[in-house]
Amino acid sequence: MPTPNQAALDFLLTRRSRPAKTLTTPVPDRATLMTLLTAAARTPDHGKLEPWRFVVLTKPALTRLAGLVETRGRALGVDAEKTAKNQTQFANSNLAVAVVASPVVSEKVPEIEQIYSAGAVCLALVNAGLAAGWGANWLSGWASHDRAFIRDGLGLEPHETIAGFVHFGTETNTPPERPRPDLATITTWLET
Repeated sequence: MPTPNQAALDFLLTRRSRPAKTLTTPVPDRATLMTLLTAAARTPDHGKLEPWRFVVLTKPALTRLAGLVETRGRALGVDAEKTAKNQTQFANSNLAVAVVASPVVSEKVPEIEQIYSAGAVCLALVNAGLAAGWGANWLSGWASHDRAFIRDGLGLEPHETIAGFVHFGTETNTPPERPRPDLATITTWLET
């Protein structure tokens, strides 16, 4: 029988993202954030391609991005309420990390597997933040899919996309538990 890491399992069974709008200062310092990024970079990566990278967004960058969301929303005719919601994600945040999916040309590893790895990095980064005692939340929003926003705001290359923005801070309140999936309806057992 394997020896379980019960503390890690208990953490995973009870983990709960903290809504970004409830996070405040203080935020992780640079050394702490480097530890969290190190943990996230241990994500499975078929072929060891490292098809992702990080862009750390401090308060001045987040404020600038909030303004760009408003500008792009107007230019694209995005609904004002939808624009305001995405703008608030940046305006109210004090620290976030953009996880950039940056696929590498590979004959062995399809691009979709590399994109999945970038998504796994987002979850690993959230979990690392939560395990370290910080509030953490993984968000996206329409602006994360707007080529002009990610090019002008974050300097992404044409082949790169945003897997997610992971926001960090000190939680101001513990959110209530939310409904979880009914495993019986989403699990199929193939035994033959």
